[in-house]
Amino acid sequence: MSRIQSTFNTLKSQHKKALVPYITAGDPHPKWTVPLMHAMVKHGADMIELGVPFSDPMADGPVIQRASERALVHKVGLRKVLEMVAEFRKDDQATPVVLMGYANPIEAMGIAQFTELSKQSGVDGVLTVDYPPEECAKFTTALAAADIDSIFLLSPTTEPARTDLIVQQATGFLYYVSLKGVTGAANLDIEEVKKRVKEIKAKTDLPVGVGFGVKDAATASSVAAIADAVVVGSRTVLTIEASTEENLIENVSALIKELRSAIDAS
Repeated sequence: MSRIQSTFNTLKSQHKKALVPYITAGDPHPKWTVPLMHAMVKHGADMIELGVPFSDPMADGPVIQRASERALVHKVGLRKVLEMVAEFRKDDQATPVVLMGYANPIEAMGIAQFTELSKQSGVDGVLTVDYPPEECAKFTTALAAADIDSIFLLSPTTEPARTDLIVQQATGFLYYVSLKGVTGAANLDIEEVKKRVKEIKAKTDLPVGVGFGVKDAATASSVAAIADAVVVGSRTVLTIEASTEENLIENVSALIKELRSAIDAS
């Protein structure tokens, strides 16, 4: 059983929902990525979504774009991100890590090498924004052979037939984008999200996580009431951006604790 599946099973038995914070690897500096990962787990994160810095991110809003820029200044690429995961695994063998990024760095490395290094590093899932489900069978097959989950995005504009195609290929969990637009965009319509999550769950037994619009404890609580996981990206990155080296860990830890309390209260 994968770490992702095991985590969701454990949370379900405890009547809890998963908190999945996102950070960009290498932001604000490579030396902070692994300490931030450990701090988030310590204070309530169930899974970590680790962004692979990329120069032309199509799904990321300005907040996460700036995070990628800060990381790229320090030459943080895909290989370095995998080294960070391996470092994290030295002290944490339980918490799932999902890489979120784009196809270009994977294609540049080569699918076979990427899959091998990901497995060696301890990656549990990969979400590649611009691998369309119609054209990524080779990639998902390679991941499956390495016991790595393929995480897919579903959006408010995903047609039913395409949802069916995605559900057939997805493993681990499904990530529902709660609004039209990029990360950190407008306020979400919780009733619309509730409707869409219900429709997705009618097609699959996979857990459904919701992200792209969770800005605070209140929205985290609302999402936790209808989804299996709450993914928090731009808010986490904004906290990093607003922090100094002296209070970085403290500020991110406080945010995770606040979100954890809100989710559990829901």
